[in-house]
Amino acid sequence: MSSSSDFQQDRHSFSGSPQKWNDFELPGDTLYYRFTSDMSNTEWGYKFTVTAGHLGRFQTGFEILKQMLCEERVIPHLPLARVWEWQVGVACRQTGHQRLKAIHLLLRLVQCSRQGDCDLTLLKPLWQLFTHMENNSCHDSAKPGILLPLHRALAELFFVTENRVTELGSLQEYLLALNTEDHLHRCTAQ
Repeated sequence: MSSSSDFQQDRHSFSGSPQKWNDFELPGDTLYYRFTSDMSNTEWGYKFTVTAGHLGRFQTGFEILKQMLCEERVIPHLPLARVWEWQVGVACRQTGHQRLKAIHLLLRLVQCSRQGDCDLTLLKPLWQLFTHMENNSCHDSAKPGILLPLHRALAELFFVTENRVTELGSLQEYLLALNTEDHLHRCTAQ
């Protein structure tokens, strides 16, 4: 079982007796599974139960962290570097509304952090997603996309982040860390 059709992401393999099976969670909203029999037995196979959207996991964590980040007196006591690292990972793995909520929290973290709290270079996968969306929106400007809210959320995140690194005097290092060498060569050539 996996969260990707090529069975490379969040992969869980089971074989043998049911006692060897463990509960697990997959991010996102899709489960891919493959059943292969070795034909050594005449039993019917395996049974598994999928339960979607455990209320209280992502949503509860989101609400708690959002409230903590709104309390100015709490922020100095939070391990912001670790929260930032964890939240960037969540934003990269999640899809749909959960990704939008994760980006909302990243935006709040950037706004309330001090210098050194957030390793902004961790945003590289989201930057690549954003630049891909930017490039496609230039070609598909007449076609409204389902990703419009995500595109806007990422635009706001990177606008605020760029302003923040400009204030800190590290804009050049930030831009170099987010972009590939090929992208920088193309921009220079343009």
